[in-house]
Amino acid sequence: MALFKVTHTGSATTTTEYFQSFVDKLLSSCGETAAPLTKLPPMNVLALRPPIAEIPPVADSRLVCTKIFEDLSGAEPHWRALEGGLGTPYQRYDFLSVWQRHAGSAAGVTPCIVVGFNAAGCPLFVWPFGRRRLGPWRVIEFLGGKHANFNMALWRCGIASHIKAADLSAVLASLAGYADLVWLCNQPLTWDSTTNPFALLAHQGAANFGFSGALNEDFEVLLRARTNSATRKKMRKKERTLAELGTVVFEQAECPQRIRHVLDTFSKQKSARMRTNGISSAFAELSVRRFIEAAATECPLGGAPPIELYTLSVDGMVVAIMGGLVGGGRFCAMFNSIAIGHYALQSPGEQLVLRLVRRCCERGLATFDLGIGEARYKSLFCVDAEPLFDSFLPLTAKGRLLGFALRVGAAAKRAVKQRRLLWALVGRLRRWHVRLSEKT
Repeated sequence: MALFKVTHTGSATTTTEYFQSFVDKLLSSCGETAAPLTKLPPMNVLALRPPIAEIPPVADSRLVCTKIFEDLSGAEPHWRALEGGLGTPYQRYDFLSVWQRHAGSAAGVTPCIVVGFNAAGCPLFVWPFGRRRLGPWRVIEFLGGKHANFNMALWRCGIASHIKAADLSAVLASLAGYADLVWLCNQPLTWDSTTNPFALLAHQGAANFGFSGALNEDFEVLLRARTNSATRKKMRKKERTLAELGTVVFEQAECPQRIRHVLDTFSKQKSARMRTNGISSAFAELSVRRFIEAAATECPLGGAPPIELYTLSVDGMVVAIMGGLVGGGRFCAMFNSIAIGHYALQSPGEQLVLRLVRRCCERGLATFDLGIGEARYKSLFCVDAEPLFDSFLPLTAKGRLLGFALRVGAAAKRAVKQRRLLWALVGRLRRWHVRLSEKT
């Protein structure tokens, strides 16, 4: 079945059929199908985690009306009312309001927050969307951009498991005056024992998985379960060798002056590693630096800053950094960096993770995640690969064209990333390009 219909005459129909056949074959190679919006059956996915304590459900879960807010402050009361329900730490108001103030506005993003209500005016869900221009198209996406590893709406308890695809489609149709395409990436298939309602809509597997692992209140028990004696022996040897270079200190950066120093170091370490690998850094923009600093130093409503910043230092020199969010009993690592040179030989990033996981266990957290994308260091504690999906939902005829192109590109990216030889080749080509650029 065609992904969308084209009313052009002559050769245009043949071209459309050719590209439709191409995308069908490409998606099929990735285990996907180009199904239309309303034809996908409901997903039934087992959760990877025990449920976290929820906010009380409401007696009336029927969706009566929706309201679209073009500023975050207008949606704030409804948003905060649902933060104890189903949702990820990346969609907390305090985090996204700082992101929008600095990074989002600088990127031309305008809030487009969708809130659904029952007959009593009680909020049932919040969709934290933003809209921006992409060439001639108007696109709606989740707020947070590349700085949110997981993207998901906020749902009141009980709503997510009862809402229908027809309800979701009707709400999306009301956004046609705001955008041509709703483009939603890196959505978790399940969260806190509940299937993501947006999985009822047309989607395809994302290029990456999210990686996480369950914690134990006793860190030593967890470490023995995740490693063998030989691995622990190597860890202790690296820890001793690093200590021979100077006094090793693990700490959380909390005062503004210290946080600014750590972020300066992070910027240098991250840029150096990204440059070596031939990859552009998502943290290079000045607006992003301001966002990270504000999210790590500002205390909304008298609480703690959204971002927690941890370091491992040797004689005062920061050799590893990790920043993340905490919510719903889960630590979500957002960014990290390590020093290059002789310190890197002792795996300072791994040593930082060991100490941070111990801290999370002591705090009574249930889950530790290291975000999306495969990496060798993640396999120590993050043994669960959490499936993610992308949605390309056209609202206008113009949006169908863009959605089609983006879907093909995303499927190709997923096909490459999930084939180790091809992905390794991409890495070698990037590094080769860097060396060639340095010579010219």
